[in-house]
Amino acid sequence: MAEARKKLFDSKRILITGGTGSLGKVLLRRLLSDDAGKPAQIVVFSRDEAKQHQIRVEYQHRYAATDEVIYQNFRERLSFRIGDVRDYASVSAALHGVDIVFNAAALKQVPTCEYFPYEAVQTNIVGAENIVRAIRDLKLPVETVVGISTDKAVKPVNVMGMTKSIQERILSCGNLAVPNTRFIMVRYGNVLASRGSVIPLFHEQIRNGGPVTITHPDMTRFLLSLDEAVDLIFTAVRKARRGETFIPRVPSARMVDVASALIAGRPIDINVTGIRPGEKLHEILVSEEESQRTVANDGVYVIGPILPELQQYEMIGPFLKKEYSSEFDVMTPDQVIKLMIRRKLMVDEKQVEIEGEFLR
Repeated sequence: MAEARKKLFDSKRILITGGTGSLGKVLLRRLLSDDAGKPAQIVVFSRDEAKQHQIRVEYQHRYAATDEVIYQNFRERLSFRIGDVRDYASVSAALHGVDIVFNAAALKQVPTCEYFPYEAVQTNIVGAENIVRAIRDLKLPVETVVGISTDKAVKPVNVMGMTKSIQERILSCGNLAVPNTRFIMVRYGNVLASRGSVIPLFHEQIRNGGPVTITHPDMTRFLLSLDEAVDLIFTAVRKARRGETFIPRVPSARMVDVASALIAGRPIDINVTGIRPGEKLHEILVSEEESQRTVANDGVYVIGPILPELQQYEMIGPFLKKEYSSEFDVMTPDQVIKLMIRRKLMVDEKQVEIEGEFLR
């Protein structure tokens, strides 16, 4: 197993769409560390020129004197490409010579997508279709495309979830349109301390003396670190069959308990502001319907493909008996405190970084 993981990305040419986001940055760091094989090339594809420049400068300054291996990897194998998944020509040009695609490009803020639904359609749906279409029409020898999805795609009640749900189906159908390319998905929920997540907001509110705001006292979320998200992606690349979706098995907590843990006895109030447009009370990673084709496998759940043409093998049970929701098996307040301490997320922890660089 260790040998298989070591060689996972050896000599592979990798494209990360949306590579300047929170996940993209941690994925990039892990790929450059060679802990899962040594890629021949990694291309960061995004429309954000400023963030691309920032990543370039960060690697030059941070690793030039402290980590010669990663610095040399950066200089020799990392490249940046300005482009937009919405634009077919940009996607087509970026895919030439690529073996593996990580599609992390997304509009993912729930309220933003509610107010600008067509923009979410353009990025989350059209972007995925452009990837499939370019590989198919140009007959590109791409080996694997990994779609990065979200709990909100399950029983969607908001625009973000609806568009990501359709994205999952587009990529799944890609297996029929391009039989020589493996299209697979990973799906996870709230990522600890990623940009735009609630924990950096709690930190800021606590440092300002409060109050800390939550939208509902019963709201629950799965808690996953960025490195755990990357672990899931690597596991899917190593094991997933065409059309399968990989789900992490991670703890969940009430957000009021997370807020209380971070407040840590300070004289700071918690205010309930009400659920935001499109926001769910609980995260669901596997629906009741999907549970009938979902099995546990080495610490993850694997959802079999929905299309009968892709069900060319027998899934070995036992299968899940109900949906997989953050509402169930919630951590106790003491367990939440221990998790926040273990992840170095307490407000006085100097290692906390919003992008998750130190979440190991």
